Amino acid sequence: MIRRHFFLVVALAAVVLMLGVGGFKLAFANKETKGGGGGRATSVSQAVVGERPFTDRIEVLGSAKGRQSVTITSNTAELITAVRFTDGQAVSRGQILVELKAEAEDAGIAEARVRLAQAERDYKRWKALADQGIAPRAAAEQYLAAYEAAKAAVESAQANKLDRVIRAPFAGRVGISDVAPGMLISPGTAIVTLDDTSVIRVDFSVPDRYLETLRVGLPIIAKPEALAGEVFQGRIAQLDTRVDPATRAIKARAEFANASGRLKPGMLVKVAIDQGVRTAVAVPEAAVQFEGEQASVYVVAKGPKGMIARRTDVDTGITQAGFVEIRSGLKAGDAIVSDGLNRIQDGAAIASGKGKPGEKPGQGTDAKSGAERKAG
Repeated sequence: MIRRHFFLVVALAAVVLMLGVGGFKLAFANKETKGGGGGRATSVSQAVVGERPFTDRIEVLGSAKGRQSVTITSNTAELITAVRFTDGQAVSRGQILVELKAEAEDAGIAEARVRLAQAERDYKRWKALADQGIAPRAAAEQYLAAYEAAKAAVESAQANKLDRVIRAPFAGRVGISDVAPGMLISPGTAIVTLDDTSVIRVDFSVPDRYLETLRVGLPIIAKPEALAGEVFQGRIAQLDTRVDPATRAIKARAEFANASGRLKPGMLVKVAIDQGVRTAVAVPEAAVQFEGEQASVYVVAKGPKGMIARRTDVDTGITQAGFVEIRSGLKAGDAIVSDGLNRIQDGAAIASGKGKPGEKPGQGTDAKSGAERKAG
């Protein structure tokens, strides 16, 4: 019995001793953390805050379309007798694209010409009689009217024949078509598309607060979503005459030369207008943490026993080429933690790692290309 009690007392004492040691270590660790720099320093990359140029840019999306675009249709129901183009062919203005069955129209033209010839003979005969005083002048005038009506009938018959010949309304390039000889088409049936893509137009809307910036002839660039990395130079060709009262935006039209044919109608295009270049305090994008709408960085400061990281809230602007504009909260010359933010906390002891202490923004950091974004 005594032995059993002895072992219980020893076990209890061991447990109490372990709890005491653990509590002492925890308290010591917290003290080190709060004391700043007393614990093991975390290796991080550091950089010195500097200034760099930022380009103020308006970016909006628009849809590309040709300078002229149309879907060729027929205004009558008839059989196709001939197709005079191939898919993707460049055609000139007035070139015949499709011919429709026109036997009835040909017969109508022939009949109208016969009537015209008879009306002309009758008029000449009665005019000669009227000039000789044999027939009344009124009779000659009646035959003149009949002659003029016969000429109009011929022109009408020829116009009906023109409806059976479908021509290109402007120079451009036709698309892919499924029509073929022998096919019956109805009014409004699409025959083929025709686009003049020598110049591509992009319509887009811009908030009215930018009205002072916009003007006809202003340079503009286009970045098609389908052609990553390609940039096209153009200009603003036209501004709408009014602002949309619902959206408070004005419609603008930009034009881009397209000799290469790379731009296609219907492409989604991001257009950008540069407003100017300014210099501002900047830090690497990896050095900024966002929690909701609040951004912060870790400033390298001197602690009681070494260098520590102090979390500092900042007001950010735009992000461009891998750097974030800092409007307030930092100044040029401040040292910050540029990488490894997930390994530190406010007040943690730090040491310079593989990064280059004193490295200024833009040195030793790969610039990121791509779209700009508004931070904060």
